[in-house]
Amino acid sequence: MRGIRFLIFIFFLFLPLQIVKSEIIVLSKCNDKQDEFLKNEYIFNLNELIMTRNYIYKEKTYQKYRLTDLSVKKANTYVRNIYEEDGKILTHKHGYPQFYTQILFIKGKQEIFIKTVLNDEEGISKISTCKKIEKFKDES
Repeated sequence: MRGIRFLIFIFFLFLPLQIVKSEIIVLSKCNDKQDEFLKNEYIFNLNELIMTRNYIYKEKTYQKYRLTDLSVKKANTYVRNIYEEDGKILTHKHGYPQFYTQILFIKGKQEIFIKTVLNDEEGISKISTCKKIEKFKDES
């Protein structure tokens, strides 16, 4: 019996303890230059390297997009993979090697940009300004 207790003690003694830290940034109440929203928020989970965008169009914007695309939903959520580079958070490239876009967020800033690259020519445009930034750090 003592041998079993000793083995259990040794097992827990050498069990690697991991403290999981995660950082989540929530940008909410984001306006847009072209469209109007009832809700428009971006959630960046820097531990899992994903961005979740939740939005609900106002009726006028919804009807504008619905005219040309019947698959448009009034409320939607989408998830993109992200990565960090020099204090910036970028979504993975969307498009082709010669032409692609990315959503760009600078840590600590309220603006969200779109980065467009065409034949190695880069353009960055502001697409949204968010009124509220919340940062959450979680340890478990």
